[in-house]
Amino acid sequence: MNETVPSTLPLGVVTVTFSPGRHISELVDSLDAAASAGTRLIMADNGSVDGSVEAETERAATTGADVKLLRTGGNIGYGAAANRGIAELDRARRAGEINPDYVLLVNPDVIFEPGSIDAMLDCAARNPRAGSVGPLIREADGSVYPSARAVPELVSGIGHALLADVWPSNPFSARYRDDSDMSRERDAGWLSGACLLLKWDAFEAIDGFDTRYFMYMEDVDLGDRLGRAGWRNVFCPAAEIRHAQGHSASKHPEITVRAHHESAYRFMSDRLPGWKWAPMRLILRAGLFVRGSAIIAVKKRRN
Repeated sequence: MNETVPSTLPLGVVTVTFSPGRHISELVDSLDAAASAGTRLIMADNGSVDGSVEAETERAATTGADVKLLRTGGNIGYGAAANRGIAELDRARRAGEINPDYVLLVNPDVIFEPGSIDAMLDCAARNPRAGSVGPLIREADGSVYPSARAVPELVSGIGHALLADVWPSNPFSARYRDDSDMSRERDAGWLSGACLLLKWDAFEAIDGFDTRYFMYMEDVDLGDRLGRAGWRNVFCPAAEIRHAQGHSASKHPEITVRAHHESAYRFMSDRLPGWKWAPMRLILRAGLFVRGSAIIAVKKRRN
């Protein structure tokens, strides 16, 4: 097996920001110990209003951290902003300034454990057909997040989409999550977009993220398309990160729940094309609308 020669150049990193608060500074501070060759971070900002990304840019000028603010022009969605940030880094890659083989996408509310980025790069070098590599993700309470999952199939995907919140232990969701073994390096159908090491060649071969997904499911779609194109999605538990999930999204259920259901519908309907699947698409659309309305109502009462 041929292994990629490790690059001594800094690794390009993209984080999509939307008023990330203190999290962005914690992310930046964790990068040095995680990557021995250093990093160049692009904050692809979707319209932050809390001043945090501007403050981080100013702090970087003082500390010498390689951090750049890239304004996307508004809230254009996660995948579209990620594509913008990665395109910005591509110019640096072609100029020979950063790692030519890989780019890292990470949420702003992630903290890298020491050596974790190096571990992902090592894993990618061992697996040259890996289009993406993902770390072990620990949530705020220390539990392991099931970040390496199977791609939803027709029955399991629809069953999970309609039943996950009202019957969490349903067999469709269990099959969808496919999280029985988070202890060993293995292939998965898709990996969580909270932190993804992407091979440039693979990312370009599938034209990056599908920008029709505003938020949610873009990582599922990416992993599925990588797999269909002959690339692998490799889970790497030797690399570990901490993730404060949903620090901003959880505050706006009326937006996030609907966005999640729109993305779930798009993912499944794209894989149910043509007139013969029209009744199934209609049932899925109606079911997701009813489920979403009920969840939003419950969350609003709790708030």
